[in-house]
Amino acid sequence: MSARSMTGFGRGEAGGPQRLWVAEIRTVNHRFLDQKITLPRAFPNFEEPTRKLVAERLGRGRVEVQLSVNGNQAVQPRLTVNQDLARQYHNCLQTLLNNFTIDGGIRLTDMLTLRDIISVEEQSPDLEAEWALASRALNQALTACEQMRLQEGLALKQDLTQRLETIHALVAQIDNQIPELLRMRQCELQERLTKLLAGVDLDPMRLAQECAIMADKSDISEEITRLRSHIRQFHNFLELDEAVGRRLDFLLQEFLREVNTLCSKISHAEIAQLGVEMKNEIEKLREQVQNIE
Repeated sequence: MSARSMTGFGRGEAGGPQRLWVAEIRTVNHRFLDQKITLPRAFPNFEEPTRKLVAERLGRGRVEVQLSVNGNQAVQPRLTVNQDLARQYHNCLQTLLNNFTIDGGIRLTDMLTLRDIISVEEQSPDLEAEWALASRALNQALTACEQMRLQEGLALKQDLTQRLETIHALVAQIDNQIPELLRMRQCELQERLTKLLAGVDLDPMRLAQECAIMADKSDISEEITRLRSHIRQFHNFLELDEAVGRRLDFLLQEFLREVNTLCSKISHAEIAQLGVEMKNEIEKLREQVQNIE
């Protein structure tokens, strides 16, 4: 299993040459699931089931769904002729011709100018049959979109894993330098005190106490332990088959907190440089995590 990207595209079709439903889905990163649905004018009732179907398949991202239908339209209006009314109009016109001795006969164009002989009946679509086709096309598009999001997620996972390994190596490098750094600090402290207290006997116990205080202030073992724990958690989240983007983003905030604390405790140029490198990697991780579902 693997984390999924929020970038994807999918297309699906259902029906045939006479009637074809087409669904297209485009997704990009977003903090929540944000859907924009575009439907044929005759099918506004499809919006709610479309939203529900998308929500069942996609957990997060800005999702644009476009459903369209091509071919013969079952919802085209139908024209009907009112023959009884037309017969009455014809009889009335014939009476006028006879009574007023008007030359000429009754023409079809005369009849068409009269009201309500031909009427337009709006047809209601078979929503159940139409949704069966539309939902089939939508499911195909969702499947294709999910596959693309999964492939993008695999690429993101590889990049994130490499950067985690870099951070892990930097943490190990800092951890390995701490004993030597503390020894150097102790020597520096002793040299300073020797110069400041020239000719004055220095209590070895007091020197050891001051070194212990300095070592305690410089102790970063907790930060090192938490950073390694965060790295393991990050790896575990990447293996989950569910939306983990927000959890990863929160975890990276904790990464940054530990690195800042670590650098503040150890005032050393080389350690500071390693801390800057870790912060750069963490920032790159955060940029990539923004696109994880």
